[in-house]
Amino acid sequence: MAELIEGFQHRFDPGTPGQSQWPTLLMLHGTGGNEQDLLPLGRMLWPGAAMLSPRGQVLERGMPRFFRRLAEGVFDLEDLALRTDQLGRFIGAAAQQYAFDASRVVAVGFSNGANVAASLMLRQPTALAGAILYRAMVPFEPTSPVHLPGTSVWLGAGRFDPIIPAANAERLGQLLAEAGAKVVMDWREAGHHLTAEEIPDTARWLAGLGFGT
Repeated sequence: MAELIEGFQHRFDPGTPGQSQWPTLLMLHGTGGNEQDLLPLGRMLWPGAAMLSPRGQVLERGMPRFFRRLAEGVFDLEDLALRTDQLGRFIGAAAQQYAFDASRVVAVGFSNGANVAASLMLRQPTALAGAILYRAMVPFEPTSPVHLPGTSVWLGAGRFDPIIPAANAERLGQLLAEAGAKVVMDWREAGHHLTAEEIPDTARWLAGLGFGT
């Protein structure tokens, strides 16, 4: 158990020694998860990569989340902004604490974790070098231009997702692409949960981003 940083309980796995050119994976769990949940996923996506995994500080009926919502799919935008900025500060402070390169952080988020990662890209465009967003939706509509030139994003969506309408997932991809991100919009014949085939496909995409060179 690490000390709290910016109020976040978290895990940090330094990964394989001597591979500072590799990305640090920021693992962001879904509603009801914790800092342990996505570590096995991170190891499958990039064995040996450093991983930083915080636990969301908001509780909804006892389940950790990264920000409050008013109803299913209806976010508390004031709280979202506050928590997003807090997550950005956490990444910077953790980079100093654990001596990893803050410019080589790739978020891996599922559901609520993917939504806060999308919010971070839209609010702080330089905070992430890339992102894997599984089952994400539009966190908010920006009121000013966002610039994400060259940021690579994998947006994994389920055609039968009962929580996220297809049009909403498509809109998120459009927002990121309009900001200059290189977006892969990956549709699966699935609901809100991941399929086994998504993980190796995403791992190959991640390996192709050039972090290992």
